[in-house]
Amino acid sequence: MSAHGGVVGAAPAVGGGPAAAALAGQGLRPAVPGAVAGRDRPGGRPVHAAVRRLLYYLYERRLVRQVRERPMPAHVGIILDGNRRHARIHQLTDPHAIYRLGADKLDDVLAWCAELRIPAVTLWVLSTANLERPSEEVSGILAAIEAKMKALAEDPQIHWRGIRVRAVGRIEHLPPSTVAAIRQAERATAAYAAMTVTIAVAYGGREEIVDAVRALLRDRAREGARPEDIAATLTPETISRYLYTEALPDPDLIIRTSGEVRLSGFLLWQSAYSEYYFSDVFWPAFRKIDFLRAVRAYQQRQRRFGQ
Repeated sequence: MSAHGGVVGAAPAVGGGPAAAALAGQGLRPAVPGAVAGRDRPGGRPVHAAVRRLLYYLYERRLVRQVRERPMPAHVGIILDGNRRHARIHQLTDPHAIYRLGADKLDDVLAWCAELRIPAVTLWVLSTANLERPSEEVSGILAAIEAKMKALAEDPQIHWRGIRVRAVGRIEHLPPSTVAAIRQAERATAAYAAMTVTIAVAYGGREEIVDAVRALLRDRAREGARPEDIAATLTPETISRYLYTEALPDPDLIIRTSGEVRLSGFLLWQSAYSEYYFSDVFWPAFRKIDFLRAVRAYQQRQRRFGQ
């Protein structure tokens, strides 16, 4: 869906009949568009794995060249969706293992953004609604978040690239051990400015707006302002200064994995003029070419900002 309502940007269906359609729906598409892995020659003769890897590499490099020729988004938001469906396909049942796969994908995405010199990326890893899931599943999610935040705090690549890590959301609703891991990553990277990665955890778009308005009202009340004075001076810009992401530009591009075509409240206020890209690949299987396709689709659109 573009900012103006149409469904756009989803990765194209893969040719090759039911088998290819099944792969496409599961986030397991072959590396080369139009080819069913291992059987892209007439008569179904298998293609050597080394050839597939070479074709994938060449296609990836072509995409990199294409996107580098145009302006990059300054802020990319990503909704990390599809962990459980990916796990069912691959018969994974351990909640900790399921969400570790998704957490490890963060390293790839940060490397891709750094390579393209995208200065800000916001990743929605846990919604407030997710906290209502079965306790065993929530435990697996939180364990993966804790482990990843600790790893980011100590990752040489994070420090070498100058990546600042911060978390937003209702962090106070999380267990103390999770909060401690988050604060560790924030402290370890607080001085960096080359790139900012924002982890949205215990986050909801409506909750963010409510929290912003509450904070604004508290500040004005401390200043002695009357309710009618607050109402008279209230503007969208005023509220924006109290959002979790107030230090960042609004997202230019929002990507959602797994094939779901909705935002679910992600950056609800900030995304008024964002471009959307919906990938049918589940988050743990999200590849560099999927990310590059999203950036390319963004670059090919004409942004009007309501004009």
